[in-house]
Amino acid sequence: MTATDTHRSIEAIWRIESARIIAGLARMLRDVGLAEELAQDALVTALEQWPQTGVPDNPGAWLMTTAKHRAIDRLRRHQLMERKHEEIARELEAEQADAMPRFDAMLDDDIGDDLLRLIFTACHPALPAESRVALTLRLLGGLSTAEIARAFLQPEPTIAQRIVRAKRTLADKQVPFEVPRGEELAERLDAVLGVIYLVFNEGYTATAGDDWMRPALCEEALRLGRILAGLMPRQAPVFGLLALMELQASRMHARSGPDGEPIRLLDQNRARWDRLLIQRGLAALERARQLGGEAEPYTLQAAIAACHARAASAEQTDWNRIAALYATLAAVAPSPVVELNRAVAVAMASGPAAGLALVDALRDEPLLANYHLLPAVRGDLLEKLERHGEARTEFERAAALTRNARERELLQTRAASCAQHATNG
Repeated sequence: MTATDTHRSIEAIWRIESARIIAGLARMLRDVGLAEELAQDALVTALEQWPQTGVPDNPGAWLMTTAKHRAIDRLRRHQLMERKHEEIARELEAEQADAMPRFDAMLDDDIGDDLLRLIFTACHPALPAESRVALTLRLLGGLSTAEIARAFLQPEPTIAQRIVRAKRTLADKQVPFEVPRGEELAERLDAVLGVIYLVFNEGYTATAGDDWMRPALCEEALRLGRILAGLMPRQAPVFGLLALMELQASRMHARSGPDGEPIRLLDQNRARWDRLLIQRGLAALERARQLGGEAEPYTLQAAIAACHARAASAEQTDWNRIAALYATLAAVAPSPVVELNRAVAVAMASGPAAGLALVDALRDEPLLANYHLLPAVRGDLLEKLERHGEARTEFERAAALTRNARERELLQTRAASCAQHATNG
């Protein structure tokens, strides 16, 4: 194995093992920042040694053991600073024989619980939303600062500062490394799910930049969602979100053309949809319902995605069912974006005029003032009504509002098509 191959192996191993190592250390040290620092030290040691010695048979255990040694050294130094040297030295000598086994037991006990604690800590409400996302991808995804910066089109120093400030906030506020209980659990779980879904959405339809999608972010969100479902098997919202992400991810291969151009849902080749992900999504949706989460927002959105997944063609889609689900979602989690989506479903079920009436009712909604999909949807409905001049204006406005280059190109193409029809008409 060449040095390059070894480094690739280390990168893959780190992505898989880092969260478990950081979580185990954090439970011992009660300091997420220090736990990550020691885990990173172990990674550096691997990068130095493995190209010469080869990758160990159990690389995860090797990294854990190396990080563990460094944690024990750090704890000893801390104790030496706080207590008399002679006294602690005698204790260390007496405890030398069983120090490592005890530490092993503490690290290896309930790794699943440790991961759950790490997820809730990284998504703590004491942190701003953007910091929760960066810290979650760093601690639980094993992504480097540079990778996170590239994913969100942010300068690397900006992401680095968010992560540093987040760790400092957790330390300064002495945020406990624990899973919340009782009434607090639901609120905190909602924050965790919100972070995971934000990561997924940014991958599914990039806010800005030259790429329509960033699949690596979707994959990372899916991985975190699956981990969370395994750790919290009785929480309906977890399975609702997992179902939604699995079902949406099933379409990713069909959402863009050979040159990366966006392909709208109704124009997609459904033979390219991933049937395995659809099956997993439908199974997670059923689990959410069995747990009593049928009226949960994520479950309702997953049910909408399931309507698309079950339709063999765009023409066979049950748009009346989708419109009804959006109406229920609007009652459970009111939002002008939900109302806009409901208008699209109503237009598909009852005609563009019916949908346009609902869209027009949203034109003065402050939260949608700079939302490019409002004029994009309005343009689509006006085009179907053959009001091409008005449709062109809406598509041009939508193109000016979006920050995604691929989406802008699509909207400009549609505006040009409407202009041509208006001229010919």
